[in-house]
Amino acid sequence: MTDTDTTTGGNRTRPVAFPQDRTCPYHPPAAYDPLRADRPLTRVTLFDGRPAWLVTGHAAARRLLADPRLSTDRTRDGFPVTSARLAAVRPRRTALLGVDDPEHRAQRKAVLPEFTLKRATALRPRIHRIVDERLDAMIAQGPPADLVSAFALPVPSMVICALLGVPYADHDFFEEQSRRLLRGPLPADVQDARDRLEGYLGELVDRKREAPGEGLLDDLVRKQEAEGAFDRDQLIAYAVILLVAGHETTANMISLGTYTLLGHPHRLAELRADPSLLPGAVEELMRVLSIADGLLRVATEDIEVDGRTIRAGDGVVFSTSVINRDETVYPEPDTLDWHRPARHHVAFGFGIHQCLGQNLARAELEIALHTLFARLPGLRLAAPAREIPFKPGDTIQGMLELPVAW
Repeated sequence: MTDTDTTTGGNRTRPVAFPQDRTCPYHPPAAYDPLRADRPLTRVTLFDGRPAWLVTGHAAARRLLADPRLSTDRTRDGFPVTSARLAAVRPRRTALLGVDDPEHRAQRKAVLPEFTLKRATALRPRIHRIVDERLDAMIAQGPPADLVSAFALPVPSMVICALLGVPYADHDFFEEQSRRLLRGPLPADVQDARDRLEGYLGELVDRKREAPGEGLLDDLVRKQEAEGAFDRDQLIAYAVILLVAGHETTANMISLGTYTLLGHPHRLAELRADPSLLPGAVEELMRVLSIADGLLRVATEDIEVDGRTIRAGDGVVFSTSVINRDETVYPEPDTLDWHRPARHHVAFGFGIHQCLGQNLARAELEIALHTLFARLPGLRLAAPAREIPFKPGDTIQGMLELPVAW
């Protein structure tokens, strides 16, 4: 691959740098506009100057995300990294997200029963109670409040703790380590956070061996004891990915979804008038917000894509924010529209690595957003929108804080 391979409108240009910060928290960076015009595949430059293929077309993305010739194994040569923080932990394998079949299939099978639609539906009453409890506490404290720390973060943290069997009393610790793992700021912070999380969860697994309780980790410990299906290190790896992913992504969707709805009052009024629109609204918000922007793969064989060749060893990045705004699939893609069929978005990925917790995430988002705006009909921003900080482009997108009043 060469550094002058990108074309837009017939003119050669230098590859766009990826990732970049958003200037609006719910729109892709303006610098990605040429990428939207150069579908389905283009060239970008990563933070360390290395080139990579960027998938930008919806049809190509779904095809390639299901292609077994693209690997999620970070330890493979050529695997793309989008920040120095990610590079720091690249040699350490990640359960579920960082392994390929057949190992991935076995890992997913072990935990899948806890993440089915039936299981998510059964958890809805418990999610309702958690949401109401957090809103009770926020209302009792009175406005203004930071919606991130008071509501958006604790709701999914409490849900995933209940599901896994992790003591919520320890939430300050694991939320802080999750923050450091995903945002650093330094590579050393990422490594230290991973070590601390693994140490904490290792001690928790050991305690569960002595006295199993109720939760997914307890079930996995029992299975390990009975069948020897996996060892202690594998149990810890499961726990890390499920705990971190289980609260970080949903917390960001709740906060950024709230910010987005407050910025689109006519769309919010539609939801208040007709709550049956909420499931479609959640899908549309996930499409538009695309908080996990930059799914990473490496090619294990040559792959032809619309006349271009991804060579074995090439890094491949999927820009979900660009893919989910493909106008050939979503007319007027920058417009929020609860009435469009948005279910085929790739905000949860696609193929064998499609997000395991998507059913739970949908349930949490529907309940959290509906209850928030039903109980606080006067909810509004407590600071100018331009002054509210949001996260940089090289991590999961969301709000750093969200001051609100009612």
